[in-house]
Amino acid sequence: MTASSPSLLPPARGVVRAVPPYVAGRRASTATTAALASNESHYPPLPSVLEEVARAAAELHRYPDNGALDLREELATSLSVSADEVVPGQVVVGAGSTGVLQQIITAHCDAGDEVVFAWRSFELYPLLVQLAGAVPVPVPLDPFDRHDLAAMSAAVTDRTRVVLVCNPNNPTGTALSPAELEAFLAAVPPHVLVVLDEAYLEYSSAGPTDAIGLLRRHPNVCVVRTFSKAHGLAGLRVGYAVAAEPVADALRRAGMPFTVSALAQRAAIASLAARDELQERVALVRSERARVLAALRALGFTAPDSETNFVWLRLGDTGRERALGLLAEADILARGFAGDGLRITLADPATNDRVLATLARFAAEPAPAGAR
Repeated sequence: MTASSPSLLPPARGVVRAVPPYVAGRRASTATTAALASNESHYPPLPSVLEEVARAAAELHRYPDNGALDLREELATSLSVSADEVVPGQVVVGAGSTGVLQQIITAHCDAGDEVVFAWRSFELYPLLVQLAGAVPVPVPLDPFDRHDLAAMSAAVTDRTRVVLVCNPNNPTGTALSPAELEAFLAAVPPHVLVVLDEAYLEYSSAGPTDAIGLLRRHPNVCVVRTFSKAHGLAGLRVGYAVAAEPVADALRRAGMPFTVSALAQRAAIASLAARDELQERVALVRSERARVLAALRALGFTAPDSETNFVWLRLGDTGRERALGLLAEADILARGFAGDGLRITLADPATNDRVLATLARFAAEPAPAGAR
């Protein structure tokens, strides 16, 4: 047996060995490939943001501000909607919303603690929970692909430390109303942290939620958002949380130093300053979303209302694989979820037309029983 034999190497923790690897959406292999599997913004960063990144690149030999104070101050200012201001101490930044979510789980969960979340929802929820040695408690979505909040509150036990609410939900695109969230928070014990994961907030046709207001009324709320989606900064990895100051302090302690690069911090600040331009791009996505959903329903697909930059098709396994195969033949990448359905990111009108033409073929072909 050689020194490189796996049996002679230091073993990883059991929970690490047991966690399946996260499977990211497939990347485009050619210039003609429509990469619609990862919910990225179809549009590049705003020109003013790219200019700021180019200026910041000259200082790559310097460490970033570990506290990201400038960005936290800008976020606190942009989030304050009344005289009861959000302060920088309530804001935490991390490597995308995923990094912030890992800080949340690390800060609040010991081995054996429970984390409740809807399922199907963001793929990384159960993985992050398992890596902490905690216990995932998935609660099935309701028949309309929405969070079943009554079932989620009923799933809270003495071992529950965190509840994750993805709103709007990934991958189904469905959203909860402020009244639904308010009632849910009233039913959750105040010692349980309720995380409102609002990664797709900007795409909501209803506009910004009252998440900060919910936080003021319910100090056990933690709001998580990202610059990876509507802001188009997925490659720079910057997200943030807003919480009561003691909770925010714990999250910062649970994070790795220098996680958010100087480029990411300055790009995020520049993107916050370009709010009007960002809204123009978001309006394009909303317009295409309405058009694509109407066309899909006309073809006979079951597609719930979406408040995100993607659409969700409820398909059985056979139908899902058949649709993915047809899309692949058309050089279109989408994301399938075993046992549940198909998620397709929205793009420009021409690319969306390619998707619709391909799915029209799917709808026109005879399907085996139970395929849809």
